[in-house]
Amino acid sequence: MRSAIALPFTILSILFAPPASAAETKTILVLGDSLSQGFGLAPSEAYPILLAKKLRATGLNFRVINASAAGGTTEGGLERLPAHLKRKIDIFILELGINDAFRGVPVDQIQNNLQQIIDKVKTRNPRMRVVIAGMQLPNYTTDDYVSAFGKMFADLAAKDGAALVPYLLRSVAGDPSLNLSDGIHPNAAGQKILAETVWQVLEPVAREVASRQ
Repeated sequence: MRSAIALPFTILSILFAPPASAAETKTILVLGDSLSQGFGLAPSEAYPILLAKKLRATGLNFRVINASAAGGTTEGGLERLPAHLKRKIDIFILELGINDAFRGVPVDQIQNNLQQIIDKVKTRNPRMRVVIAGMQLPNYTTDDYVSAFGKMFADLAAKDGAALVPYLLRSVAGDPSLNLSDGIHPNAAGQKILAETVWQVLEPVAREVASRQ
């Protein structure tokens, strides 16, 4: 299986905001890898921007900033994060870790990096809510690494009081009709399913955050 880590490292930051005053608009930051970036697709086809459209259609006043990068790792996320901490963040969607796993980075180290990312965002935004997008490794084996990696996201969510998307690629992974020819990255149809999967978790969180005074 080809891994996303072989892809060129690019940085994409997209701002989608409904027409409203800055004081009324809340911010969602998405920090992820090529899955969230929408590798191989138009920026508007990536699930974070599809979520922005859903929020707007629902009457929830959020801007979505997609700070995802192809080939992104948890270490890279830590390096890229400071540039995005200059603004107030109300909801933080974290989708990193799979490229670390493809490289064989120890699960404890991946988890520690993810925790550091969450802690840094929380320090600057104590009231913000976290949504963790979980991933799973192809179940070629049932070794401890595969199991520990899949469990890590739920452990993080429990520790940090975060909302959890158990598996971002649910109903998409392994389906040729929903992925690009590389068999790894969702196509436009697959990204729509990712948006629905995340929306099921994000919507109640967004409504709670929007109701705050």
